[in-house]
Amino acid sequence: MTTRTFFAALTFAAAASAALPAAAQQAPAAQPLGGPVIPGVCLLSREAVFANAAAGKAASARLQELAAAAQSEIETERQPLEAELRALESQPDNAARRQRAEILAAQWQTLQQKAAHASQEVEATRVRAMERIANEAQPAIAQVYAAKACGLLLDRNSALGGNFANDLTAEVVQALDGRLSTITFERERLPQAAAQQAR
Repeated sequence: MTTRTFFAALTFAAAASAALPAAAQQAPAAQPLGGPVIPGVCLLSREAVFANAAAGKAASARLQELAAAAQSEIETERQPLEAELRALESQPDNAARRQRAEILAAQWQTLQQKAAHASQEVEATRVRAMERIANEAQPAIAQVYAAKACGLLLDRNSALGGNFANDLTAEVVQALDGRLSTITFERERLPQAAAQQAR
């Protein structure tokens, strides 16, 4: 996989993960089955909380910035390397050309490793940011859960249908926004050895 393909996949995955919570949030309302409200049974979509809370939106925007910066770093090195590889292809086959091709191949491999390492750093950053938001969300969930006198909390995305009147998601988003309105962070820096072992 080339670095361009790799970062295109990374960007696509980020866009897809941002789109999935919104789709999951709309799924229950699309074709409700109705039925009575079951007292004490409440629902929550953690994905929708992360997608709609102010801190979740800020984290997504920051992660996109960091991924774009990482991609730009790789592109800056990739373009001249590709240009040199194309120029080398037009030269006659001889010992000097083969030696230069080996050097460029090694540089290309190093660049691919650097791209993989950058991707792992962006992913580690995403995990750390989501952990922080999850930690802040837990007291908000407990607060809304107690206020609604819930006795059981189920993942809304696992429910196939029913009455969603006891859906806590919107209130948890509001409570979380009161606790954490934004989030800032820098890209996690991983040691190269750890990145190579993770591959």
